Amino acid sequence: MQKIPRGVWVLGLVSLFMDVSSEMIHALLPVFLIGTLGVSATFLGLIEGLAEGTAQIMKMASGLLSDRFGNRKVLALLGYGLAALVKPLFPLADMAFTVFVARIVDRIGKGIRGAPRDALVADITPPDLRGAAFGLRQSMDTVGAFIGPLAAVGLMIAYTDNVRTVLWFACAPALVAVLILALGIREPEHVAKGQNKPGMNLATAKLLGSNFWIVVLVGAIFMLARFSEAFLIIKASEVGLAARYVPLILVVMSLVYALTSYPVGVLSDRIGRRGLLLLGLAALLAADLVLGFATSLAPVFIGVALWGLHMGLTQGLLSALVADTAPAELRGTAFGIFSLVSGVVLLIASTLAGVLWDVAGSQATFMAGAAFTASALVLLPFVQVRAHPSK
Repeated sequence: MQKIPRGVWVLGLVSLFMDVSSEMIHALLPVFLIGTLGVSATFLGLIEGLAEGTAQIMKMASGLLSDRFGNRKVLALLGYGLAALVKPLFPLADMAFTVFVARIVDRIGKGIRGAPRDALVADITPPDLRGAAFGLRQSMDTVGAFIGPLAAVGLMIAYTDNVRTVLWFACAPALVAVLILALGIREPEHVAKGQNKPGMNLATAKLLGSNFWIVVLVGAIFMLARFSEAFLIIKASEVGLAARYVPLILVVMSLVYALTSYPVGVLSDRIGRRGLLLLGLAALLAADLVLGFATSLAPVFIGVALWGLHMGLTQGLLSALVADTAPAELRGTAFGIFSLVSGVVLLIASTLAGVLWDVAGSQATFMAGAAFTASALVLLPFVQVRAHPSK
């Protein structure tokens, strides 16, 4: 039996440390913005939507460049480095606009690194291990997303709810991630030659093939049904969870996500991906319904765990599907386009979620999510995806 390449483990470790940093901030940001800086849920939704949308859009440009010039590691380093440099802006912020700028720049860094990193995973992994490889990288990423909020809880207790002090601690693991990437990854030779010169044109779109575009459609449907996790945090606050314990929401979600991503990836290599994606949508529908009707902490945590299960069942598989269906020489471009479409849809979904929250309350937000998810469940069984011959 083949082993997952060492480079995948290194990239997973890089993701782990960066997510410790990012999720320490992300876990406290909704409370900081609404409780300390006094912004509305609509503005929170707009910030989250624009931030995550910006990240996905930047993946498009970086993915294309990584195919065109054949150097994925340099772009990944640039993205991780930018995210590490901007982290101190969060504890220094004294108004919402500063947080907005910091969040956008941080997500630009995420966007720059995302597509080249995912293409690099595909480049160094045999096709029959691709689901496992993407599942492993996603699982390690999510371990960081588990450790980060848990560390935030401990630090909030230790520093008597001083959010700014805790945000300073988030800067160190980001620097560690950059160092691991710089020292631990070598570009595969066939990528470093940079022989392919794709562009953003109809010829490239045609070369990507119909099966890839079907995967893009599936990803867009998923994103429309799933808005920012920031709304899970403010739901917990709404039913009475104290500010210092709010990061536990992301701890629970990330724990379930981390525990399921790798096994699901391995299973998808053996039985296929579509049935598992359907199961992931069912988990999201259940999460929306539970959270929509929750009036106490127990159902909120159940809904959050179901949300994490959905993520574990879908996110790594969607990446594997992109790698399966795109030509090898256009993988970076393919991941970029997939992320661009997903980002635009996520912006719409998160903004709509915030408006609904302010106008009609949290139940309306989660019921809208349930309606979109139910629509996706109806459509997905009719979608057929076949792997590209050069996968």
